Amino acid sequence: MSLNRYVVRHICPPLEGVGGGLINIYFNLFTMKEANKSNFWKYNPELNSFAKQNRRNMTKAEACLWKYLLGARQLMGYRFNRQRPVGEYIADFLCKELMLIIEVDGLTHQFEEVRNNDILREKELETLGFTIIRLDDDEVLNDIDNVKRTLMYFIEKYVERKKIDQSSSP
Repeated sequence: MSLNRYVVRHICPPLEGVGGGLINIYFNLFTMKEANKSNFWKYNPELNSFAKQNRRNMTKAEACLWKYLLGARQLMGYRFNRQRPVGEYIADFLCKELMLIIEVDGLTHQFEEVRNNDILREKELETLGFTIIRLDDDEVLNDIDNVKRTLMYFIEKYVERKKIDQSSSP
């Protein structure tokens, strides 16, 4: 694991009538970069038809995440795109302003070959300046409140880091 990338195990406190939970998020706070309009956030028009198919055939977890958290600027006012082509890949959800990609992993991501492909994909997307948060289907479907708190925690840390960077620059 590189010095810039680490795992945060975020334990959320229990809500009224709802238990707390443990969620793993993988992100890279030190390589966050401003979204770059000049390169269109590495948009790849060749993958557009595949992305369109993916939007029509979202998994249940992706649909829930979109409906209850990410669609219509529900998450702290940030705009997310779903199934957005980036480089050679299609990101499940992407926020240009945060340079954030959210991936929702189903059961197939537990297989070694798929996991190795995920690691390669993450490294390539990180070199483009994106931060990746991976969520399990189970986390999204069974503990959406914890997922929301985790994403809000990430955004707050991002905004805090951005303010520090802006205040330290001449």
